Amino acid sequence: MVSPDSPQPFSLAVDVDRLGRPVGFLNARIDLKVSGQDTGGGMCVMDTIRTGRGGPPLHIHHAQDEWFFVQEGTFRFQVGEASYELGPGGSVFGLRGLPHAFVNLTETGRLMIVFQPAGTMEAFFAGGSPHPLSEEFRELSRQHGMEVVGPPLKACSDKAENRDGHSTMGG
Repeated sequence: MVSPDSPQPFSLAVDVDRLGRPVGFLNARIDLKVSGQDTGGGMCVMDTIRTGRGGPPLHIHHAQDEWFFVQEGTFRFQVGEASYELGPGGSVFGLRGLPHAFVNLTETGRLMIVFQPAGTMEAFFAGGSPHPLSEEFRELSRQHGMEVVGPPLKACSDKAENRDGHSTMGG
């Protein structure tokens, strides 16, 4: 039997935020799809609609793994020393403790991002959208268990290589 306080099944349409409060952050609109409240803190899932080139600075999550799924556009990811360039259907897993970042290489793009566990990631994104190179961004990151360790990736046209040294864009 499910108690009134237990999570309930739900569905959401595209471009709908779970709590009815989409967030603007850096070059994205973020729709929360699964809240940490839905999973007892186990994970949260965010659909991010990118409206320009760019992305966050290189950073480390000390308590969360992060999984990225490209839905639209082309993105470059760096996770540790590995670099990947992916289009729709591609995914990258970023382990906690490894520096990582991504950059949208197209005018628009869409990433589904899963944080496991959820931690305070929902509050991080709701905390405003300071410039990614600012001390304010570094402090916001620190407050939510992250550490900025480098600048954002550049949106240049060089092809990324996977761990085997092969281009991830087929050429």
